[in-house]
Amino acid sequence: MTSFRMHHFRRFLAGFLLGAFIGTTAVAQETQDPEISAPDQTVALEPTASDTRIAERIQDIFEATNWFGNPTVRVQEGVAFLDGTVANSDHRSWARDLAAKTDGVVAVVNRLEVEQTVSWTLDPARRELRHFMQQAIAAMPLVLLSVFILPLSWMLARLVSRIARWMMGDGVGSPFLKDIIARTISFPFFLLGLYLVLQVAGLTQLALSVMGGAGVLGIVIGFAFRDIAENFLASLLLSIRQPFMRGDWIRVDGQEGLVQSMNTRSTVLISGEGNHIQIPNSAVFKNTIENFSAAAKRRATFDIGIGYDASVAQVQQIITNLLTENETVYDDPPPMVLVDSLGASTVNIKVYYWYDFSRLSPLKLKSALLRQAKKALTEGGISMPDEAREVIFPQGIPIINAQEEATTASGGPVTITDSAPQAHEPAHSKIDADLTNETEDLQQQVTARVEEGEEDLLTRNGT
Repeated sequence: MTSFRMHHFRRFLAGFLLGAFIGTTAVAQETQDPEISAPDQTVALEPTASDTRIAERIQDIFEATNWFGNPTVRVQEGVAFLDGTVANSDHRSWARDLAAKTDGVVAVVNRLEVEQTVSWTLDPARRELRHFMQQAIAAMPLVLLSVFILPLSWMLARLVSRIARWMMGDGVGSPFLKDIIARTISFPFFLLGLYLVLQVAGLTQLALSVMGGAGVLGIVIGFAFRDIAENFLASLLLSIRQPFMRGDWIRVDGQEGLVQSMNTRSTVLISGEGNHIQIPNSAVFKNTIENFSAAAKRRATFDIGIGYDASVAQVQQIITNLLTENETVYDDPPPMVLVDSLGASTVNIKVYYWYDFSRLSPLKLKSALLRQAKKALTEGGISMPDEAREVIFPQGIPIINAQEEATTASGGPVTITDSAPQAHEPAHSKIDADLTNETEDLQQQVTARVEEGEEDLLTRNGT
């Protein structure tokens, strides 16, 4: 069994070596099909020279050139058969043309083989290098012209851009829109310089392609980068409409915060907790934008629950007087104190008031007004029960025992009241002394996260 496997392995190895040898031989020498040329003139009925004489003449010429290896020429009935080897294909073509032009030859069968030889000379590389240097020297004037025209066209485009910005002046409020218009006006000047360079270089078709394909290229890029283009166009439209500015407090796409910056891709908000919120400009443009800083006046509310035994009119008067006397609440529109609903154990009062959102904090102001309302209602004897634990008995609870039976019979019901002293509520609090808006604190504690190379496209609120 082992000898059988060794026999097959030897046969495989022998076949492999034979195939490698044949492949190497085929690479070293290229065998070409015979090249047959038809006569260029009418074939004569009577030959002017014998076949032997024609073959000897062509053979002598081949041997005189020393270009051929073992050249053999045979002529039969005016057809010349050429055999042997030749160094390159140019000499092979030359031999065919020579035989075809010999008097008495009506056709040529060129069976000369081009011998593939390995040359270790650097002459081809030197020739190519010399040819490259000649082409470089010939193109030097064009290179110098390009170096002069392209920077000149770029400087001209920048000058046109500056002139366009100056002419627009304050007519275009958005700096981003002004920059887009200026670049659109100046870009054809640079494109013209590029067209001139290509035209002088003789690349007319390429120049026309550059001029005519600029719009097609823009369409292709727009489809390839649709989301980026959509955000860019949204930022352009937002810069034109300007629904908000830097420093405004807005709500958009379910997110609320202070507007910090806007670039060509996204708008950055700072939430009340100090978090950075990046919203794509396309989402900002498509969704409803609620700008709380668009108007200085803003209305706010708070709720108070009073007992059913309390006078609603008295509560309305107490809270109205409190808001009217408060300098942080606007008199116009006047505050409103209305009954909102009837709860299980309380009458729910909703208070509406207006204040200056640009300088006052809504959280701080609401806290101060709730504290002052609680103090005023407590001093006015208004009950504010806890609907979960406290039940009010306006007439008191009668307690009768054996010793006091006679007294209760003549003196009426005995009421139990809470004799615990009430906590004193100060008229002014240190916490309520500072009601300024917290947007200044947010702007001082956080920095804009505009990406490197990007410019903030918003202007600051109030500037």
